[in-house]
Amino acid sequence: MIILPGPASQDLAKRLVAELKTRLVPVFFKKFPDGESYIRIEGDVQDRHVIVVQTTSPPQDERMMQLFLLASAAKKQGAQRITAVVPYFAYGRQDKIFLPGEAFSIKTVIDILKACGVTQIITINAHNPIALEGLNIPIKDLSAITLLAKHFGDKSFKGAVSLSMGKKGVATAKEAANILKGTYDYIPTRRDRHTGKVSIEEKTLNIENKVAIFFDDIISSGGTMIKAVAHAKSQGAAKVYAACVHPLLMADARERIIKSGADGVVGTDSVPSPVSVVSVAPIIAKALINQGA
Repeated sequence: MIILPGPASQDLAKRLVAELKTRLVPVFFKKFPDGESYIRIEGDVQDRHVIVVQTTSPPQDERMMQLFLLASAAKKQGAQRITAVVPYFAYGRQDKIFLPGEAFSIKTVIDILKACGVTQIITINAHNPIALEGLNIPIKDLSAITLLAKHFGDKSFKGAVSLSMGKKGVATAKEAANILKGTYDYIPTRRDRHTGKVSIEEKTLNIENKVAIFFDDIISSGGTMIKAVAHAKSQGAAKVYAACVHPLLMADARERIIKSGADGVVGTDSVPSPVSVVSVAPIIAKALINQGA
């Protein structure tokens, strides 16, 4: 087993090498003057199990194309099998056809990866794990929520209230609460299927004079999290934190979340960012070992 580091996940790939005590094969990458990506594997991958590590956070089109090129190059060089480790899997939001004529984006991406030689995929906290089933390629969806909760593991956070966005995410809050030895709850949300805008509904939370931590899979624009933090503060929470697996944090999202009353924003290195203080390398390594990689 060898690791190929994609341009977007260089540090994570190195951490994964350390966890697995395996070898990293360098990858040279550059952009042509017109913006097209160039990829070259600088080592032998023939007859090996190749682990391609490449997140597809924004600019997602560019990073997805780099993933396609890297997997295809490994296939052409005779890799025995190819596992794509894609911590943040772009195009996962369009996980079914909502309106007539829409593209089934996640299936299209999976079909291309399969054509490029990928034999299995490992991702983390997919937007809708159920949508990954039946896509003609083995996909392992891991959860980094426990890792995030452990980040808040010192005594000052013991008994904190773990909160999720929407009733569907209550399992996420429960997972975190098991680590923090506290209670959990959720804030009701509603998404407009035409605009994609998410709104939150008023709900009384038992958080007065307590530490409240919102656990979410993705923070992108931060709009929903800003409303949720403000709602928690209005109900008397002593402190409020925003924790997410995929800190996309577009534009000034982090600063706006802090201004809304949050005492901190924490993310994982599934997406490189200033708040990516929790590494997902341990759970990826464990998954690969369990699969006999």
